[in-house]
Amino acid sequence: MPTLSVTPVFNRRLVLLAYERLCTFEFGIAVEAFGRADETTGEPLYEMAVASVENGIFAAQGGIRLVVDGGLELLEGAGTIVIPGWRSIDEPPTAELIAALQQAHARGARIVSICAGSFVLAEAGLLDGKRATAHWNSTQALEDRYPAIKVCHGVIYVDEGSLITSSGGAAGVDLCLYLIRRDYGTVVANRAARRMVTFSHREGNQAQYLPQPVSGRESKSLSPLLESLRSRLDKPLAIAELAAEAGMSRRTFLRRFQETTGTSPGEWMLGIRIQNACRLLESQTLSIEHVAELAGFGSAETLRHHFRQRMGITPTQYRKQAVESQPIQHSTV
Repeated sequence: MPTLSVTPVFNRRLVLLAYERLCTFEFGIAVEAFGRADETTGEPLYEMAVASVENGIFAAQGGIRLVVDGGLELLEGAGTIVIPGWRSIDEPPTAELIAALQQAHARGARIVSICAGSFVLAEAGLLDGKRATAHWNSTQALEDRYPAIKVCHGVIYVDEGSLITSSGGAAGVDLCLYLIRRDYGTVVANRAARRMVTFSHREGNQAQYLPQPVSGRESKSLSPLLESLRSRLDKPLAIAELAAEAGMSRRTFLRRFQETTGTSPGEWMLGIRIQNACRLLESQTLSIEHVAELAGFGSAETLRHHFRQRMGITPTQYRKQAVESQPIQHSTV
């Protein structure tokens, strides 16, 4: 059986919390991110178990009923505890759950919350004096009820070391991938992102939502252009030409692009070029100069500059990690 090439130094035991009226979406995100095996090694990244606040079979959103691995006693040996939402920001957690989380935090466990799970940590007093976030429509309530918390409004996630909180919905995906990146590095996190068909990395301070709703007609109008841009990464990006191609004025094009993608054309294209560079680097057959050319950076120096800014490592280091994370080949002789 192939194993991870680098044995993690942290406690791989990860316990996912479940509860009556479980937030199914947030729970599913965590299961998909932490409960699946790495595609290359075939080994799970975490030893995952599910612990329930209630005993026996209980209900989740969407008409689902769950039977889990055990109760709160499972938190005792966990290196990481994940709280995937909470049934209501107006319903406090049980005294037993609060005590279990306080004990886990005291012994050094890392506790992660998605969406309204921040309110559970807040009620336990674990976020006092720390930065935290939650779903954009409840951060004000978090700030009002728990004035000792430094609430960050509108961001995706906040890392305070052993306590990590995120906003709602798909921001949970970003948080989970961030945690995998923190534990295993960029290459492994990128593989998980590709499997989940999502962006490999979004900064925690990025906005939770677009400031204006995007109509179907507006989004559709830019779809052909966006697809075309993906296939011509080595071409220069001229805003005036792109606006003309989309049949818009420069000002309208920039506004529509921001509404549709949440970022500027330059930042969007940079992200696509970085993703392609990662894929090309993992092939092991191309020089850094050739990767830079194919990914649209023009020169190895430009690639290295943007790669360090976005990924925190050099292209060469990324390639080395990719090699090290390949499964061990066993001889059949």
